[in-house]
Amino acid sequence: MIRGLWTSASGMEAQQLNIGIIANNLANVNTIGFKKSQADFQDLLYQTLRTPGATSAQGNEIPTGMQLGQGVRPVAIQKIFSQGDYQQTKNELDVAIEGDGFFQILQPNGEIAYTRAGSFKLDSQARLVTSDGYPLDPEIAIPPDATEITIGIDGTISIIQAGQSQASEIGAIQLARFPNPAGLNAIGRNLFLPTTASGTAETGIAGESGVGTIAQGYLELSNVSVVEEMVNMIVAQRAYEVNTKAIQTADDMLQYANNIKR
Repeated sequence: MIRGLWTSASGMEAQQLNIGIIANNLANVNTIGFKKSQADFQDLLYQTLRTPGATSAQGNEIPTGMQLGQGVRPVAIQKIFSQGDYQQTKNELDVAIEGDGFFQILQPNGEIAYTRAGSFKLDSQARLVTSDGYPLDPEIAIPPDATEITIGIDGTISIIQAGQSQASEIGAIQLARFPNPAGLNAIGRNLFLPTTASGTAETGIAGESGVGTIAQGYLELSNVSVVEEMVNMIVAQRAYEVNTKAIQTADDMLQYANNIKR
């Protein structure tokens, strides 16, 4: 009965973590380029009361044995990098990645971070930057007299300047991809950093070598499904509730045992 108390307690802690993940997913349902998280759980060590396959006193082989589990524990919270829906904005500086890849962002400390959010703006130096003012890498600056900006599916940026009719190419958006995106380290602000688990970033031209293409005038929305998260929340709530019932039942059994009179 005491074992049941601790086993159920581990189940309650696991569901508390699960609810926290679901809450974060729902909180970011409107965050551009957000990727939902998912918890992975494992059962704990087993107490072996009778070994499967052992031989009994009569010389018979025991087919199943007796193993008693000790509960559950979280082992991973992974990002799910499935494609989000697209929203047409008609803003010439909004871009979305169709397929695999990340935009490269230069942080103030000089380190390169990666993002799926393509809602870029112009800063005082006419550079393409994120909402936090972090510039794209390699840096791209738009001439002040540009009257039209075109971003091709391969990331090539062309402009038409005032008084001209021909477009001129001023640079290109390079994308990066990772062998294992789920191994990236999320640092907030829609940014990720590489780790040994994610592998080294492989930069390339959009549309080549497995890298996705670029769509101008669109943004990739969060891949969170509100309906799916609501269902997950109900399941987690019921799992938490049933674990509390198991604790209550074990407590009642201990109470009955304590109240036994000779």
